[in-house]
Amino acid sequence: MTTLDYAALALFLVLWWVYSWITAGSGARLLPRASLNRAMAERRKLWIYNSLRRDLKMIDTQIMAGLQNGTAFFASTSIFAMGGCFALLGATDQVDAVFRDLAFVAYSGRTTFELKVAGLTVLFGYAFFKFGWSYRLFNYCTILFGALPMMHETNVDRAAAEKAADQVVEMNIIAARNFNAGLRAIFLSIGYLGWFAGPYMFMATTVVVIAVLTRRQFFSEARLALMDPDAN
Repeated sequence: MTTLDYAALALFLVLWWVYSWITAGSGARLLPRASLNRAMAERRKLWIYNSLRRDLKMIDTQIMAGLQNGTAFFASTSIFAMGGCFALLGATDQVDAVFRDLAFVAYSGRTTFELKVAGLTVLFGYAFFKFGWSYRLFNYCTILFGALPMMHETNVDRAAAEKAADQVVEMNIIAARNFNAGLRAIFLSIGYLGWFAGPYMFMATTVVVIAVLTRRQFFSEARLALMDPDAN
C-alpha cells in the first residue's frame, strides 16, 4: 500500500473515533447541542419510569422483544457480510481481472486487495460482536424489567422502586449504546468500500458518510421531533 492509502485509513479511523466520541462518548455531555442518541436515552428513562405506574406491562414486554429482534437481525446480517468477504477472498483471481480493466479504479495489486477485504471482514466482525453483546444486554434488561415491583409496592416504597427502575434504564442504555456502535460500523463500511476505488475515493466516501451521520444526529427532523420547542 502507498503512503496515501495509510493516510486515508488513518482519516477513516480518526473520523470514526471523533464521531463516536461526540455521539456516544464523554464528548456527548460536553456539547451544548444534544445528539439524537442522547435524547433517546432520556426517553428510555421516561418509558421505564412510566411502567412503574401500571401493573399490566404487556406493551413494555413487546417493546423489549422488538429491541431484541432488531438486534438479532443486524447480528445475522453481519455474519452474512463476513461470509461474503470470505467468498470474495476465494474469488480473488476473477476480481483481479475485473479491477485491471476498470479505468476509474486505482488498482494496487492482489496483495493490497486482499488486505482491504481483510479489513472489511474485521469491520463486520466488530459489528457482529457489538450486536451480539447488545442482544445479550437487552436480554438482561428484560430480566431486570421483570423484577420491577407492582404498582401497589411502588406506592409503598417509591425509593426502592426507582432504584430498580434505574438499573433497567442503565442496562437499556448500555445495550442501545452497543447496538448503535454496531450500526455505526455497518454505515461506515459503506465509506470503506470507496477504498477499493482508490485512497482519494476512500477519503471522499468516508467524509460523506460521517457528514450524513452527523446531520442525522444533530440536525435531522427525527432529532427535532424529540426536542422541546421552547428549549435551545
